[in-house]
Amino acid sequence: MSVTVDEDARALLHRARAVYAHDPVALRTLDELDRRLAEPLRLALAGMVKAGKSTLLNAMLGDRIAPTDAGECTRVVTWYRYSLTPTITLHPKRGAPRRMPVHREDGRLVLDIGEASADDVAWIDVGWPLDALKSVILIDTPGIASLSADASARTVTFLAPDEAASGVDAVVYLMRHLHPSDVRFLEAFRDTAAGAAQSVCAVGVLSRSDEIGAGRIDSLVSAGKVARRYERAGDLSSLVLGVIPVAGLLAESARTLRESEFAAFRELAALGRDDREQLLLSADRFVRTDALTSLTREARAELLARFGLYGVRLAAALVRGGASSSSELSSRLVEQSGLIPLQRFIRDQFRTRQTALKVRAVLLALEKLVKERPADGVGELRAGIERLSAGAHALRELSLLASARAEGLALAPSDAAEAVRIVGGEGVEAAARVGLPEDSEPGTVREEALRLLDRWRSVSDSPLTERAGMAACRVVIRSLEQIVSEIPAGRALGPMADVMPARGPADRGGKDAGQQGQQDQPALREQDEQQRLTALADGDDL
Repeated sequence: MSVTVDEDARALLHRARAVYAHDPVALRTLDELDRRLAEPLRLALAGMVKAGKSTLLNAMLGDRIAPTDAGECTRVVTWYRYSLTPTITLHPKRGAPRRMPVHREDGRLVLDIGEASADDVAWIDVGWPLDALKSVILIDTPGIASLSADASARTVTFLAPDEAASGVDAVVYLMRHLHPSDVRFLEAFRDTAAGAAQSVCAVGVLSRSDEIGAGRIDSLVSAGKVARRYERAGDLSSLVLGVIPVAGLLAESARTLRESEFAAFRELAALGRDDREQLLLSADRFVRTDALTSLTREARAELLARFGLYGVRLAAALVRGGASSSSELSSRLVEQSGLIPLQRFIRDQFRTRQTALKVRAVLLALEKLVKERPADGVGELRAGIERLSAGAHALRELSLLASARAEGLALAPSDAAEAVRIVGGEGVEAAARVGLPEDSEPGTVREEALRLLDRWRSVSDSPLTERAGMAACRVVIRSLEQIVSEIPAGRALGPMADVMPARGPADRGGKDAGQQGQQDQPALREQDEQQRLTALADGDDL
């Protein structure tokens, strides 16, 4: 049986325990690294103040748990992880952790830190019985570039410390528009999180996208164009793997839609066209105009607070278009919110690579420990770190993707786009890597992988291929070889621990592989994928 990359990492930590057997400080660090390998992916939500982080977190969970007000608790890093029963634990900077009461108001948790200030709290840990949290730990962070310098510093110190690996495996970064502070933070996170692995582990979210189009029903179409422009922006293209427009408030409210709200939308949809357009002309008119609807001002104000004007307009339009139940309306609103593409991206780019991402973080932390606390036998640990970093193929794929985003690959544009796809830039499933529909037969996938393997061996052997291009070819060839070897078992590609030469790809620009993949998808595949993702959004699975 082959040894996986996480088994190699565990063995390395076991050897480190022998080296530091008499060092209590080092042993506590190794305990933490063991826990990090065993726990789910750590995914943080970050962004400037009022970017909508807590709202999007609630939407991803399908429950209104995270507080969204400007209270003291929103200035503290808060972890949300799976637990059989609800628990809240405050971890102070000094002293022992203490349990907090579990209390909800209007569905949201009340995180009351009592007489303590945010400056006294290291983090808050929320355990909650949601299936979505079985596969990921979500971390809500204070806004950066805040008027409170301490709150901003807490986020930067946690996610992008100067002398250590990041505390998370990947980041969902929210922005209302591209600001210099966004670029500075993402640069710091890339440099900290990547380390020797040279990987990009962030996705940008154009949050509150409904505001870009002034609440029009086509607002997300306009937001999508802005997101594509940001993806190609020189400052951002090397810092995130993609930019996705999301109307977070609509997504949160859609996933927690109430029957009374559906009834209200049905009444609005039943109005005559002129009356409906007049009522929904602006937020102020919607709340203050009493003559056109039997809904009270309080009910209309609540709808506006929950869904925004964009959501109210869209919900009424969807009811007119045939949404005949609250569950059907909820599904359609989620589909229109942009949440589904974000869920898919997190699944394809982060969760399927969680082992490689966690191992990378552990290796960086272990490297820091060896540097700061020298002891007899650390030479063997350094060699093990270098060997695992260079030999884990999943880490080489991440490195190649990062190079493709940062400076391009030393390949022809079409080859560069295909290379990005093969190493998992559009998903790590075997069919996605070879450019076939998800439901393709294993034999078909294997045949295409063999065809591509022959082609890429020819590209690698070509005298026209530069040295940096040859390094990229080796990563691509190894990925294709792994597909061919695993197809008979019918398994999806995951992290691979095969040894490769430790040489990094670099150089010239290539075409955006994400755009190329979208252009080449057949219409039927697009329709089937959308139906599958709509079903995904109905459950708690992220």
